[in-house]
Amino acid sequence: MVAFAPAAVLFVVFCISAYKDRRRFRNAVLLGLTFLALSFALLFQLRALPTWAAVSVLFLVFALPTLGVLVLGGFLISNGMTMIRKEGRRPANLLSMLAGLGIFAMTALLIVVPWFGSTLLGGAVATLTAVVAYVSFIFVCFLGYAWLYGRIKVRGDVDHVVMLGSGLIGGDRVPPLLASRLRKGQEIYAAQLARGSHPPVLLTSGGKGSDERVPEARAMADWLIEQGVPAEHITLEDRSRTTEENMLFSKEIMTAAGPDYRCVIVTNNFHAFRAAMLARKSGVDGQVLGSPTARYFLPSAILREFVAVFWEHRTVNLGICGVLVAVGAVGTLAVL
Repeated sequence: MVAFAPAAVLFVVFCISAYKDRRRFRNAVLLGLTFLALSFALLFQLRALPTWAAVSVLFLVFALPTLGVLVLGGFLISNGMTMIRKEGRRPANLLSMLAGLGIFAMTALLIVVPWFGSTLLGGAVATLTAVVAYVSFIFVCFLGYAWLYGRIKVRGDVDHVVMLGSGLIGGDRVPPLLASRLRKGQEIYAAQLARGSHPPVLLTSGGKGSDERVPEARAMADWLIEQGVPAEHITLEDRSRTTEENMLFSKEIMTAAGPDYRCVIVTNNFHAFRAAMLARKSGVDGQVLGSPTARYFLPSAILREFVAVFWEHRTVNLGICGVLVAVGAVGTLAVL
């Protein structure tokens, strides 16, 4: 049972960290390390397990992830074709296809390179594999914890429901993606009224883009008013251009209304965890809830969010990748 001690310790540390603040990215890494330690512990116990149990562990630890990666690659390529058909050929819409092609390219390298018998080429691929493994681990941590964070429910009353903008169409119209956020905010508003509590302020947050005729906040407020929300229950934050500015400028409005405010922030489900990290960074006292997103749009959107999170922590991430490359280079030279 000693083999399970690291996993148990990591899980306790994860629980403490998540209890203190669910919006930290380190929670995602701690959860990933917990499962990694648990996998190693199970492997150490193979000899003590019945044959059927040992085979099951080997399948779960090795075969299932390998098959899963190949299936994922095919799915991402298929999704990329759907994105191009429905959303156009913008670079952001190519992410899922490029990720799928990258998975198969990496698989092909691992199969073909040993045939060449080149130490230098083998060392280069081994180093690349280590970097890809690290990035993949961080991605799985992000994906798993983002899903877990998305299970948060609103408990009790709030003073403000902050709805983040995401761009308009036609210069002044709310697109389906943004309408999903507004409907989620309206649901929270209606549920609080149904409890007989004070109505929360619906705070629409978004400035005016260069291709827009009105600020996003104004278009969002008009949409809510058309849905029957009284105008006096809506406040506009119409200066922000980025998610971080959404948080900072909304915080100013909420703090001015009452320094002990309690809020929830609404965005789409793929954006919820990163928005929560930015809320924490900005000092906003509130959790983030996600609204539904079209399924075909999710893979590319999640990949974009991961790239943004990876870059926000670039000092650590690029530093670790640099160390892996350096170790790989030294190891290859030593063999040569």
